[in-house]
Amino acid sequence: MYVGTLSFDLLLGDVHSLKEKRSVVRPIVAELQRKYSVSAAEVDHMDLHRRALIGLATVSGDAAHITDVLDQCERLVAARPEVELLSVRRRFHGDDD
Repeated sequence: MYVGTLSFDLLLGDVHSLKEKRSVVRPIVAELQRKYSVSAAEVDHMDLHRRALIGLATVSGDAAHITDVLDQCERLVAARPEVELLSVRRRFHGDDD
């Protein structure tokens, strides 16, 4: 069994309230969940208007599949024009861990 995780540190565009922030972050999380069947959520910077940390995880018996899914998720978030991707942290856990 393999587990892959990603965390995205995002700078949001023209956002002035937590309500506006939710309107940007929620669609990204929902699209990741829908398109790639991953577990995803906003995990940090909850009280900041222009920052968000989105975390996601996926599990598979095939390491190559995990890598492919994580790559696709990263491309999806990086392509969103309403956010600037500040950093991405990728972790991969296998049976040896």
